[in-house]
Amino acid sequence: MDTQDKIREQLSADKVVLYMKGTPKFPQCGFSAKATQLLGACGAKYTSYDILSDPEIRQGLKEYSNWPTFPQLYLNGELVGGCDIMIELFKNGELQKLIAKAMG
Repeated sequence: MDTQDKIREQLSADKVVLYMKGTPKFPQCGFSAKATQLLGACGAKYTSYDILSDPEIRQGLKEYSNWPTFPQLYLNGELVGGCDIMIELFKNGELQKLIAKAMG
């Protein structure tokens, strides 16, 4: 299985997926920490993948999503964006709605 297939498989396995640096309990950058806080505030049940422990996935995601930075949030296999986008969506109440709909 190539890296792109692995990414597609990971994204299809769960409705809410966060690719981040570190883990939700031990984030390895401030942006990943903030992303997990936002998901927690939304009551999201999500799967996370530590891109630092898997360089192939880290590079493959940049190609898959055409998004160069991490974290990356996906809902139902679709890229929502990174931390800045998550913050903006949360502030205007959209992130909560998107997550509720995805988990629905």
